[in-house]
Amino acid sequence: MKALSPSAVALGNFDGVHLGHQELIKNMVNTARQKNLNAVVFTFSNHPRNLLPKAKKVKNILYKDEKAQIIESLGVDYMVSVEFTKQIMNMEPQDFIDELLIDRLNMKEAFCGFNYRFGHRAAGNPDFLRQAGKAYGFNVTEMEPFSINGNVVSSSMIRTLIAGGRVEDCKTYMGRNYAIGGEVVVGNRLGRTLGFPTSNLVIDPDMVTPPNGVYVTYCTYNGVRYPSVTNVGVKPTIGHYKKNVETHIFNFDKELYGKKIIVEFLKKTRDEVKFDSVEELSEQIVRDCLEARKFHEENSRMEQEL
Repeated sequence: MKALSPSAVALGNFDGVHLGHQELIKNMVNTARQKNLNAVVFTFSNHPRNLLPKAKKVKNILYKDEKAQIIESLGVDYMVSVEFTKQIMNMEPQDFIDELLIDRLNMKEAFCGFNYRFGHRAAGNPDFLRQAGKAYGFNVTEMEPFSINGNVVSSSMIRTLIAGGRVEDCKTYMGRNYAIGGEVVVGNRLGRTLGFPTSNLVIDPDMVTPPNGVYVTYCTYNGVRYPSVTNVGVKPTIGHYKKNVETHIFNFDKELYGKKIIVEFLKKTRDEVKFDSVEELSEQIVRDCLEARKFHEENSRMEQEL
């Protein structure tokens, strides 16, 4: 990669691109426009912590293409996403600045969070950047903790919300609903025989996912957003299956196998349960659908009133 023309650079992992991340990136873009600089986001394609031998694996909130799309929508000129390798992990902070930020990005303005760390043993921080800036002639803007409703917004907080099934709280801190996307695969077709055809997504083990249960959702296909209800789980009533996402779209009869869909999660309505019979399961699905439809109707009415 050859060096860019002079740039303002937002530094961070930006996993989840939550509202705090968005604020930092928007500030960078505004400064870039004012000073006629490239607006650049410098990030990693994998989570740095996952390279540490004893660290617990960090699951992704967004797929790479989703992350890129959201960042692009904020007015960024370039997103530089590099793999975090042992070589980068072991770079001295000064070498990180010299080789990556100055030589390649031609950085004139740096934007980072208060907890930004870089270089060998995470020895680099905003203060280190400021000291380097005096020598190299770049400015550093450090963003203080970003709070909503008294809670500091962070990616770990978002993961906790999702893993705890509190999907309705995600929009407050992410600025959008938590969603899972992917290609529809062939399921066991039981839903169709029960009168509730479903679209199935296989869960990527590298992604953070909500706990097993039933959720009120939206399903987007081909740019159109449909009200839906979704089961996340292993179908304990009918056998042993891997955890998947199974969505029933209301008033929809198209075949979606092999097609890409996005499922947005609005609210968890119940835990997954093993029923004594398929008949009991079928009766519960009817109740789940009625509850989800009611939620969608009320939600739609509230949106029209706003």
